[in-house]
Amino acid sequence: MTERRAVLSSSTFEEQIGYARAVVDGDWVHVSGTTGFDYATMTISDDVVEQAEQCLRNIEVALAEAGCTFADVVRVRYLLPDRADFEPCWLVLRRCFGDVRPAATMLMCGLADPRMKIEIEVDARRRIPPHGGATSNHSEAPVVPVGAYEPPYYVAVFTTVRAQDQSGFSETNARMEDLVKDVPGYLGMEHAQTPGGLGITVSYFRDAEALTEWRTNTEHRAAQKRGRAEWYQSYTLHVAKVERSHGFTREPGPTAG
Repeated sequence: MTERRAVLSSSTFEEQIGYARAVVDGDWVHVSGTTGFDYATMTISDDVVEQAEQCLRNIEVALAEAGCTFADVVRVRYLLPDRADFEPCWLVLRRCFGDVRPAATMLMCGLADPRMKIEIEVDARRRIPPHGGATSNHSEAPVVPVGAYEPPYYVAVFTTVRAQDQSGFSETNARMEDLVKDVPGYLGMEHAQTPGGLGITVSYFRDAEALTEWRTNTEHRAAQKRGRAEWYQSYTLHVAKVERSHGFTREPGPTAG
């Protein structure tokens, strides 16, 4: 069955009007028209370039929750009440889309709030790797595994299926990724997500003490509790001690002249 789920943000408009920040439908991700409001404070700048930057930050969060990035965007629509405001935004837009070159359309139209000077809507297609394997959530970077650490060490493998309401997940997840770096003995982390919606996070720790410190961290435990209550349809945690580890990286071959 094709996956269909909603990605929600902290925007009050979504609740008031009845829509999602984005909808994942199979491999496709459709991000709603997104304006320059900072959804954490529901404030908006008077400057159109700053609004464009905030639009893109909001879109980036939605794409990440859907399992993709700006590199996966195939179409962009720009909506502005004043055509003169479009060109000042080009540099900001080019930073996100200059290498991707999605199809794009600019439309002049009125927006819902007179403070809004630009609205951006995108469609993306999640990449399916060969043989149906997992796809990285960070596809703008080279896809490489973490290094082979010197054993013994510990791994925590967290597999998840998300619930429909993901309000606040991205912010909390980013906070957890920063917080775990402060744990002595933390080695690294990698993520993957299948096109069907199964998420996999593997965390590496030098010893059991480091793993225990992270497991019992007060802020981490609060996030776990919220995850069970709101964000996960189901999850499984596997913890293991690694006794053997090795890796391989193919050297780049000669390029054609």
